[in-house]
Amino acid sequence: MTMKAIDLVKPLATWKFWKELVIMTLGMTLAAAAVYYFLMPSNLIIGTITGLSMVLSGVLGAAGITVKVSVMVTVINAILLVMAWLLIGAEFGAKTVYTALILGPLLEFWEWLLPYQQLVEPGSTSVMGDPWFDLLCFVLVLAASQTILFNINASTGGLDILAKIVNKYFHLDIGKSVTVAGGLICCTAFAINPFRMVVIGLIGTWINGIALDYFTASLNRRKRVCIISKDYELIRKFIIDDLYRGCSLYEVTGGYSGEKSMEIQALLTKDEFARLMAFVKDNELNTFITAGNVSEVYGLWHKNPVQRRKKIIPRR
Repeated sequence: MTMKAIDLVKPLATWKFWKELVIMTLGMTLAAAAVYYFLMPSNLIIGTITGLSMVLSGVLGAAGITVKVSVMVTVINAILLVMAWLLIGAEFGAKTVYTALILGPLLEFWEWLLPYQQLVEPGSTSVMGDPWFDLLCFVLVLAASQTILFNINASTGGLDILAKIVNKYFHLDIGKSVTVAGGLICCTAFAINPFRMVVIGLIGTWINGIALDYFTASLNRRKRVCIISKDYELIRKFIIDDLYRGCSLYEVTGGYSGEKSMEIQALLTKDEFARLMAFVKDNELNTFITAGNVSEVYGLWHKNPVQRRKKIIPRR
């Protein structure tokens, strides 16, 4: 086996690869359930590749050509992946390929496991009994799925691929690209849906973006903690030796007293912040503490500082 082949196979032997593969599969299974149970029965068209697939399937069906939505999703995603490779290059990795291509088969899985026809009451085209409830359920479940995938640097494919192509060649930022691509897909629903249903789809596309931002911000939220105390050395050691986090020290001067003191700043998770507050309380330390939420952290931040410390400091 050549060195190049070994380099390609090596990631397959890591725990991280298999863990993320399971997470991607579960996330896409959740997304497929949202599409199958909340979009397809009521024929809601949201600004996604699945929505476009539903439109094309309906148009072809009216022309006497039967094509299942799951098959159309797989075909469109495959075409987009080829376009992305040719137009953008190697920006998209195996994660996007995997998630994009398993959506269609997962729709078939839910159809085999529990057909939505068994959940829809006679004379209704909605699992929840109202298209607005279907819309809200779809948005919440899909946003949760997208958050899970984005957290491991993956995506659902489809619209994300189209948005990146728009971003590169029309020079729109990625947020606007998603909005433009989603809005255009929603407008194609005029071919099979009445005006009211198209408007519901456009609103759903907008709400989906809001829900996604909320879930993503909640998942990535950290605490920026500022501590002024004469016992700063004790607190510094606790942050480093017990929480395995870094911190910064600044010399500050009190505007009222004129006294010089040290301020400690650190970025912590919610659990780590709770442990720090418990430490301060248990040791009855005289401190002045402020804490604020930070939604994005870049650079030298580690989700599991304990494992990182074990790698850096070998056991004796």
